[in-house]
Amino acid sequence: MDHFPTNWGRPRNEAFDPYATYPLHQRPKAKDTFAEGVQHTQQPIVTGTSVLAIMFKDGIMMAADNLASYGSLARFKDIQRLHPVGTSTVIGASGDMSDFQAIQAMLDDIVTDEFTYQDGHDLGPAEVHEYLSRVLYARRSKINPLWNSILVGGFRDGKRFLGYVDLLGTTYSAPSIATGYGAYIAIPLLRAAVDGKQDTLTEEDARSLLHECMRVLFYRDARSLDKYQLATVTAAGVKISDQIQIETQWGFAEGIRGYGAQTQ
Repeated sequence: MDHFPTNWGRPRNEAFDPYATYPLHQRPKAKDTFAEGVQHTQQPIVTGTSVLAIMFKDGIMMAADNLASYGSLARFKDIQRLHPVGTSTVIGASGDMSDFQAIQAMLDDIVTDEFTYQDGHDLGPAEVHEYLSRVLYARRSKINPLWNSILVGGFRDGKRFLGYVDLLGTTYSAPSIATGYGAYIAIPLLRAAVDGKQDTLTEEDARSLLHECMRVLFYRDARSLDKYQLATVTAAGVKISDQIQIETQWGFAEGIRGYGAQTQ
């Protein structure tokens, strides 16, 4: 199975001579289009949808489902879109998953470098957010953007941090943030429950709120999945959960005109 999406629909290299009928030195060379020149991402290919994040009294919590879509095809259903950075930070990404993997590699290299210095310092969430904003703005200025919207959250020195950065280098911070379709559907629910109340919101209430928002998104977002992961960052460190299943009820759809066999 060829897992490289840009090869789907094109003949594989061995298809030019599937039965090895030519001697090795006479076999025609297969031309690899992607080996020539510098290739810029012209549009996202395999993408992830919404990421939700909120502050609560002891830290921050972030949620993202496990789906990576190939266009409108729900292609990969076990992708982790939450990534720990160091001991006090987590990031979550919407958009192109290959660009997100490149960002993960960049951050892992920086974390390794910071560790090898052995000077007692490491990157906190504010530093990671600032670094990503510079990287994304630089790539945008070169007309070669990283096609992602990223949430950065963490807990450092008794302070919570939650920030947003996108492919244009746009940044802001807020007690509740969402990317993708969640910026339209989930933000009203999050703001009503969190903004101005983040100092009293308990971890259990935060978990229940995100679970309900992920359920709403699964009902409404065609690119979402009913399995998600939850990241919690507190003074104890970063914890990313296993897959959480969303229980859904579709009985209400029977009363919607045009659904199923109902036409009137």
